[in-house]
Amino acid sequence: MIIGVKDGLKLFGVAIVSACAVFVCTFFLNYYLDCMSIQGTVPPESVQLYDAQILSAKLTCAITGGVLALVSCFLIAFYTGILIENRSKTIGALKAMGYSDGRIAFGFWVFGLSAFLGTASGHGLGYAFSPMIYNLMSDGLLEVPLTYHFELTFGLVFAPTLFFGAVAILCAYLKLRVPVMTLLRGKAEKARAGRKDVRDRSFLREVFFRTPAAHKSLTFFVAFAGFCFAAMLQMSWSMKDLSSVTMGVMMLVIGVVLAITAFLLAMTSLMRGNAKTVSLMKAYGYTFLQYGNAVFGGFRPFAYLGFGVGTLYQYGLLRLMVDLVFKNVEAMPSYSFDVGAFFVSLAAYIVFYELSVVFFTYRIGKENIRKFVAE
Repeated sequence: MIIGVKDGLKLFGVAIVSACAVFVCTFFLNYYLDCMSIQGTVPPESVQLYDAQILSAKLTCAITGGVLALVSCFLIAFYTGILIENRSKTIGALKAMGYSDGRIAFGFWVFGLSAFLGTASGHGLGYAFSPMIYNLMSDGLLEVPLTYHFELTFGLVFAPTLFFGAVAILCAYLKLRVPVMTLLRGKAEKARAGRKDVRDRSFLREVFFRTPAAHKSLTFFVAFAGFCFAAMLQMSWSMKDLSSVTMGVMMLVIGVVLAITAFLLAMTSLMRGNAKTVSLMKAYGYTFLQYGNAVFGGFRPFAYLGFGVGTLYQYGLLRLMVDLVFKNVEAMPSYSFDVGAFFVSLAAYIVFYELSVVFFTYRIGKENIRKFVAE
């Protein structure tokens, strides 16, 4: 009707975030279930390690899975809003013909297909890496046999597909509860009541401050990219002492993938939404640095704020693991904040972020004013 299977499969952000979440949860939860099956056969010298690994699996899945599930819900809501905005006239015509909000919203169930692609991929990769993870977590003291659990497949693949499909339907239903004429007119003008008088603010400063305020969801994704970059890079650096180099590399890859995904989503959306503005600025003689800073510069504080929050998150999580979960495990190395890893990660993030801004500024500057003359 309004959206098809292809639309549902285009939500690459949902698929990637879902894949990362399920990838981590698969081997930790499978390890937990397999450990429970040998609970009565654990030798006395391995009981402390056994209990610590069980608690570690629970905490990791709860924290990682919970955070990424919330991000996936936010992505679903974001994509739903974008699609309704882009096809508002078609949806408005259908409502004028008598289609109910519920009937139109139900078509958004296909958004769950992107979640299915991500969860199925992450689940498969999680099982493929499970033997290696089992060996790392057992540390040669516990022999935990790897077994397949169908209930885990249902809970990590099929249940999230149904859940995110339902979330998309609910989000669409809530966003469709607007007058038909609002949809038929296309993009509705947002109310600006209570807005401060900014007549004394220059045009460039106006664009600089208003762009993040008008794109709050994109501001979140920019901050989330910094959060993932900081948390996973610094945590992966610490893993070489606390766990293994392999675990560190795995966390590094997941962090970089999540950061790039969130950042690409935000920057490409900003490019589409501000192409006309930048073309007009170029026509009036504004330079590359001026329009680039005006459109993208307002997001810089949020990008580095996300990095700071990610740094605190990884430090708090590792302190929790070392001081609480593994406090009774012998030969567990101590952990303290790694200043060197922080500055290396910060330098890498600055290079990544600033070069990306330059690249997207160049891309948005390629738009020609003639493309928008007819509008």
